[in-house]
Amino acid sequence: MSTLVPVEVIEKHILVLRNQKVILDKDLSQLYGVPTKVLIQAVKRSLKRFPPDFMFQLNGDEFEILRSQIVTSSWGGRRYFPYAFTEQGIAMLSSVLNSERAIAVNIEIMRAFVRLREMVASHKELAKKLQELEKKYDAQFKVVFDAIHALLEPPKKPKRRIGFETGEIRDNQKI
Repeated sequence: MSTLVPVEVIEKHILVLRNQKVILDKDLSQLYGVPTKVLIQAVKRSLKRFPPDFMFQLNGDEFEILRSQIVTSSWGGRRYFPYAFTEQGIAMLSSVLNSERAIAVNIEIMRAFVRLREMVASHKELAKKLQELEKKYDAQFKVVFDAIHALLEPPKKPKRRIGFETGEIRDNQKI
């Protein structure tokens, strides 16, 4: 089955802001193939369809944090802070943007959100099964379970040492 926009491309545009998975207006307009201005105008004509849990505008702090995360600035000279659309807001966009491409892209975006939910659920399910196994088996498997837990945790930033090593050993200490 050939899709207009691969799910992997859509997933790259999904951000977490205010503890919600969202896609920014700029990214949505690229996916839909319309200018951002046109997307926002269509939304503003039907503003009652977009309550705060469907769409919100980023504040200055959120915008700065987001911009600092994107090394190469492709924002251009925006006169307003971007809008973020939740999954429900994106679903509502299909009633506002009524082109064939918008409908097809909306379907793929919904699939991407479902796929992310399934991945999160399977991770939680795996953690739950692991806890059940830990309870079932005794201390002889503790080392194995500890190793599995370590693999499930996100990697920690390594501490950088300042200076350099000469390789010499003095008083049983490597210099």
